[in-house]
Amino acid sequence: MGPRTADVSAPARLAGPEEGIGADELALATRNHGLPLEAMRYDVTPPGLHYVLTHYDIPYVPQAGAWRLTVDGRVSRPLDLSLADLLSFPQVTTRVTLECAGNGRALLTPRPVSQPWLVEAVGTADWTGVPLRLLLEEAGAAPDAVDVVFTGADHGVERGVEQDYRRALPLAVATGGDPEVLVATTMNGAPLPPQHGRPLRLIVPGWYGMAHVKWLRSVTVSDTSFDGFQQTVAYRLRQTVDDPGEPVTRIAPRALLVPPGFPDFMSRARMVRPGPVTLEGRAWSGQAPVTGVQVSTDGGVSWEPADLEPATPRNRWAWRSWRAAWLATPGDRDLAARAVDADGRVQPLGQRWNRGGFANNAVRWVRVVCADTVADGARPRS
Repeated sequence: MGPRTADVSAPARLAGPEEGIGADELALATRNHGLPLEAMRYDVTPPGLHYVLTHYDIPYVPQAGAWRLTVDGRVSRPLDLSLADLLSFPQVTTRVTLECAGNGRALLTPRPVSQPWLVEAVGTADWTGVPLRLLLEEAGAAPDAVDVVFTGADHGVERGVEQDYRRALPLAVATGGDPEVLVATTMNGAPLPPQHGRPLRLIVPGWYGMAHVKWLRSVTVSDTSFDGFQQTVAYRLRQTVDDPGEPVTRIAPRALLVPPGFPDFMSRARMVRPGPVTLEGRAWSGQAPVTGVQVSTDGGVSWEPADLEPATPRNRWAWRSWRAAWLATPGDRDLAARAVDADGRVQPLGQRWNRGGFANNAVRWVRVVCADTVADGARPRS
């Protein structure tokens, strides 16, 4: 018997107590990248700074105009659409914050072995495209359908299973108006870059990134629940191997701090001078709207409210900026922010562990050193 896909695709596992990041995780980290947290100052993230997670290869699409999207399955009028056809439908632009479901994974103990995200797997963009509900109406989706399945052009092997990347949404979500799911063709007013799904991708406001299928090539309406790998094996909140788990869906509330001052190259510890410092950052949630941000400058002993920018209904699914004043005095400090939403959810101080390392929205502390001088005032040359 020759080689099998399972022979080169390891099962999911947890890192050992003293195990560091391995070469396989490092290889993933070089392919995928997070948002430099100082770039949270942009209301809309430049595409090259927006986080990227690609399961397999980035499909090569030399001629976007030749791309086709099919809408089939439990429909009365199957569709075979070109990019030009899609552009003939009404277009909608929505500002959406995307966050990878594995954001925070590398901070868990024990650490699930996978893409080793800290907290930078996030970004916000203006996405323009056709509301998915219009395509499903045009195709005549069966009202008794259960799921709508989305297939991307990226193909690979995961835990021994050869597959196209596929995810599904319940019909009610796919046809809903709040949030309104988009088949997007542009990002920040320009055609989608290759790493962000050129020429078509799904945008599901409020949901973690695994739902936003890139390089979208088919939409299939089904009268049964989708049981594909990325739906029933991956992206489940499990405590044990045998636990069927709960599906990962909407983004948990999170606030992050734009690192103040300037960094040490290796440790990334921040340096600030004594005196007034304006702390700033972003907060978001795919569940209830964020209603407040609290900031601690004393390692969690106390929490003070930050000034949160006014809510903008048209940007309901995008992050909001916040600011707080801090009087820095000499010494080491641990700073953090935490979000509060309209349903009373507050970011936890401790980890919410699961085997996949998903939806870990624990508060992230930033070490800040306040000093009058650095290395006796010397400024080393590069």
